[in-house]
Amino acid sequence: MAERKQVYKCELCGNVVEVLHGADGDLVCCGAEMVLFEEKAADEGKEKHVPVVEATTQGVKVKVGSNPHPMEEKHYIEWIEVIDGETSCRHYLKPGQTPEAVFKGCSKNVTAREYCNVHGLWKS
Repeated sequence: MAERKQVYKCELCGNVVEVLHGADGDLVCCGAEMVLFEEKAADEGKEKHVPVVEATTQGVKVKVGSNPHPMEEKHYIEWIEVIDGETSCRHYLKPGQTPEAVFKGCSKNVTAREYCNVHGLWKS
């Protein structure tokens, strides 16, 4: 059963989806079940992925990793998302950009998530 806010990926074509309304049944793409991403919350290895949330006068700033994550053509952060109660906002990134985003109007008590195209889904 897919639950709201879960993120799935098709291992065949690379499609990534977030569930907006949970229900019974399986998520299928390219004729195969999609894989549920487990949200990782502890850094492993050289690259740092756990989102760091900083309160600002306008909302929150989210940086990816205690050291900036690489933003290379083959390894980068695709998006950063904040979840503030029932509200969520997402900022998309491209290779070469700084791995951070500012979300205005959010409280400092948000959950932040980010998606690395190589290492998957991470949360604060």
